[in-house]
Amino acid sequence: MALAGCPDSFLHLPYRIDNVDQTSAHGRRDLVEPGFQEPSNRISLNHQDDDVDLEALVNDMNSSFESLYSACSMQSESTPLLQNGQLSRSQLGSSGPGALQPLSPRQKVQRSQPVRIMAVRRLQEEEQQFRTSSLPAIPNPFPELCSPASSPVLAPGSLPQSQPASKHDVKVFSEDGTSKVVEILADMTARDLCQLLVYKSHCVDDNSWTLVEHHPHLGLERCLEDHELIVQVESTMGSESKFLFRKNYAKYEFFKNPMNFFPEQMVAWCQQTNGSIPQSQLLQNFLNSSSCPEIQGFLHVKELGRKSWKKLYVCLRRSGLYCSTKGTSKEPRHLQLLADLEDSNIFSLIAGKKLYNAPAEYGFCIKPNRVRNETKELRLLCAEDEQSRTCWMTAFRLLKYGMLLYQNYRIPQQRKAMLPHFSTPVRSVSENSLVAMDFSGQIGRVIENPAEAQSAALEEGHAWRKRSTRMNILGSQSPLHPSTLSTVIHRTQHWFHGRISREESHRIIKQQGLVDGLFLLRDSQSNPKAFVLTLCHHQKIKHFQILPCEDDGQIFFSLDDGNTKFSDLIQLVEFYQLNKGVLPCKLKHHCIRVAL
Repeated sequence: MALAGCPDSFLHLPYRIDNVDQTSAHGRRDLVEPGFQEPSNRISLNHQDDDVDLEALVNDMNSSFESLYSACSMQSESTPLLQNGQLSRSQLGSSGPGALQPLSPRQKVQRSQPVRIMAVRRLQEEEQQFRTSSLPAIPNPFPELCSPASSPVLAPGSLPQSQPASKHDVKVFSEDGTSKVVEILADMTARDLCQLLVYKSHCVDDNSWTLVEHHPHLGLERCLEDHELIVQVESTMGSESKFLFRKNYAKYEFFKNPMNFFPEQMVAWCQQTNGSIPQSQLLQNFLNSSSCPEIQGFLHVKELGRKSWKKLYVCLRRSGLYCSTKGTSKEPRHLQLLADLEDSNIFSLIAGKKLYNAPAEYGFCIKPNRVRNETKELRLLCAEDEQSRTCWMTAFRLLKYGMLLYQNYRIPQQRKAMLPHFSTPVRSVSENSLVAMDFSGQIGRVIENPAEAQSAALEEGHAWRKRSTRMNILGSQSPLHPSTLSTVIHRTQHWFHGRISREESHRIIKQQGLVDGLFLLRDSQSNPKAFVLTLCHHQKIKHFQILPCEDDGQIFFSLDDGNTKFSDLIQLVEFYQLNKGVLPCKLKHHCIRVAL
């Protein structure tokens, strides 16, 4: 237990002879109360070579505590104390003859004397009996040890207290227009907020959720990187800007298939080596800060302060985005800086033709962080197709963040690897050891012929459809009118988006990432009884019509003119998630909208 007015280290640190202030006997007497009797057998401090008998010193101090306590009690009754055990300046100046005299510079540094802990406890227990309601909770038994303002001895209340992290309210919108106000800490990142929203919305955390910085008045939006601080990004946004919570499957897709994102004709060193660089080396050149990767090609560049666009030869380096003033020359004297990568971010253009008269819909923008609502300093660019725009924007992110992007990509995978038992169900046998069985006879047998196994699976599928149809008929109000559950059950699925237009389906797919296998289902606008499967393949969006067909009085749905039939759209989606069939690729990811 520390004494009031003394540091806590007073009771813990060993004291040596060189820790005692070697002042004169007269100086020591000025630092104590008149009632304190200096022991006669005290060892002189003038002889530094002599050993100090600590046991004798403690015994002498214990014997003198009674006289010291009586003197301290008398002064504490007549002199109010501050909460931290220090006398007020006005009372120090108005004391009587026994008041403390102004200290010399040598006397300002007052040092504590070693005491015994048991003696201090006994002294505090006795003080509890004489404490009054007007005195503070912890009186100071040693007023002579109160440190002046200039003393190096710190009072307990003078130490700086750690400030708790400040909290902020952030409003996040979803795709359907709903919003939620979330209280976050100042050091919360975009990944942390996404995980919090996934938890509150009861969504599946597949590491594809992202936070979008949306500027409707500028027609710009971008996905925040996982390491970015929400409060810091919000400080650069205008009053009309907002955060959106949505999926983005293409956020780290370039780490899986880099050659799909970086065409050889746009990468400078691929042309120099005739495209002989492997995929791993391609990414290492971007992630390695000592390398000098370069993306080059033609872009439509909007002139600052004008409405006109010019087609220029542009190259992207670590130092910035440059355009050539002389054809395709990349000599330093022909390169002009268009934008810097350090204090800016890259955005996608929304409705670039309408807002900025862009030559195509593949526009993007480099926006300085200091710009909020102004369009004068926006560097607007436009590519020829979606692949080249994706290449420019991906290269910008890699050149700016480097290894930080790769760490953001690896963190969810490392967490998933650390918890394998929670992410996958426990099985007694491996799926590879499963075999096809035939239980049509009295004894089950293993089907070794692959053709026979496939035909058995088809027969089982038809039998399952007949059982489901029979259940629908039994559950209907009339046997003559089968239940319409199979025609409406798909509306409960996240991948079904109802009556949306063709353009709206394109917008949703682009927003959630142009990756192979991204799909959604919607109602057909041309045929009220049909449906449309919208699928992304090789960064292109394709549409496949799903038509209803009737067989034995039962309504089925088919994607290939009746060759493969399904009783409902859920079976159709599940089939093409496992089999490519007539589609260019399997169904891998579905577009989803979540209400916050």
